[in-house]
Amino acid sequence: MLDAPKTDVTVTDEMIEQRLKVGLRNQWWAICPSHFVKDKPVSLFRLGYRMVLWRKYDGSVACLEDFCPHRGAPLSRGIAVDDRIACGYHGVQVDETGTAVSVPGSPGCKLEGMRCVRTFPIIEQFGVIFAYVSDDANPNPEPAPFVAPEQLTSPEYSSFLNYAEWQGDYRFVIDNVMDPMHGTFLHKQSHSMNFGDTRAKFVINDTDHGFVFEKDGQRGVNFDFSEWGETGIHWLRLEIPYPKTGGPGGNFHIVGMYTPINDRMAAIFHWRCRQVDGWQRDAWRFLYKNRLEERHHHVLEQDRVMLEDILVDPRGREILYQHDLGLVRVRRRMASLAREQLEAELGAGA
Repeated sequence: MLDAPKTDVTVTDEMIEQRLKVGLRNQWWAICPSHFVKDKPVSLFRLGYRMVLWRKYDGSVACLEDFCPHRGAPLSRGIAVDDRIACGYHGVQVDETGTAVSVPGSPGCKLEGMRCVRTFPIIEQFGVIFAYVSDDANPNPEPAPFVAPEQLTSPEYSSFLNYAEWQGDYRFVIDNVMDPMHGTFLHKQSHSMNFGDTRAKFVINDTDHGFVFEKDGQRGVNFDFSEWGETGIHWLRLEIPYPKTGGPGGNFHIVGMYTPINDRMAAIFHWRCRQVDGWQRDAWRFLYKNRLEERHHHVLEQDRVMLEDILVDPRGREILYQHDLGLVRVRRRMASLAREQLEAELGAGA
């Protein structure tokens, strides 16, 4: 008997671009601030999925694809009862494991007992709900937790979350953060970013979990470096030197995570952190809410307005130079991860 001919499926640039548009799989993503989710189900579009989130009786969050396995109605239109949600269309109950545990209209039918709804494991920390998004080969994963940067996890730091939703591709925001030089020009009127040379040479230094893109020979003057991290979740970090009028705590740290809502909208998470304790922590938190937050919002607005006004995707037409090495490396890294994922998925389905 002759063997069936093998079919070689090649991962194309178009497939990689489509994966990156909706977000890489098999990793954690920031989904929304904690206060978005209360007792009633909430429906959110993230990462190519419509998700339904709700709080169980113990206060923890459950998250499923917002899709009833009976007829496709959104589960978010139903009623959540502890660890399960009842579809408002025909009453089918799905629990947090994605299993249809009750079909009131047809008890004992084949749907009852089936694990047939995609699940999204949840971690809630730092004022944010995070979800693990897997590929189609493993729709009900049990992943290891991610590791966040020390500015979020260490008790030596105090932080504030800033959340926004911006128009445009989430990858433009990553490019923006991986471009320290834009601070010298776009934010030159900022009280903390009007120092340093307007020309610089950049270098890349690898870390255990990513890399740092920084100005050669200049630290602690302006927006002098950006860090890319991969620790089960992707994050970026930078530091802004602060004058004494900015209060105690030394440099101002910013940790950023950016999640696609769709290909025209992104969820923007920034944590503003300083290393303070005791009375200095209280002073910094008071000063931030009463004086600094408005200034920081103004700087973010400059970024948002600029990025939202990029109406045509410039990739493929850009003429990049040395200052852009950081964002080029991130783009290549993300494309490489997308290729690896797609090749693994195609291999598993062969």
